[in-house]
Amino acid sequence: MCLAVPGRVLEIGEKDGTRMATVDFGGVVKEVCLEYLPDLQVGEYAIVHVGFALQRLDEESARQTLELFSQLGMLQEEFGDPWERAAAEAGVQDWPFADDVAQQPQAGDAVQEAQQQ
Repeated sequence: MCLAVPGRVLEIGEKDGTRMATVDFGGVVKEVCLEYLPDLQVGEYAIVHVGFALQRLDEESARQTLELFSQLGMLQEEFGDPWERAAAEAGVQDWPFADDVAQQPQAGDAVQEAQQQ
């Protein structure tokens, strides 16, 4: 499933003549094209789908959506490790890189940290 996920712009730059941003999706950071939202600024939130920022979003709506997606496991489905998912679906109990994945920040970690502050 491909979701339109809210994310917070961390930094903005240009790559090959295209306005791009580094965006945080509740702990998962990705590069995103800003051509559809050319006036989006650092610190603002946007809904992103397949690598394109499509619509500006207020912070509270973004946090609520990320929390809901996290609770439903949709962030893990969208941003999780496909090898880990395939191993789980195949019934592999001792996936060889499970310890590596467990040490990485998970998609909901940043949302939980922000709520605790």
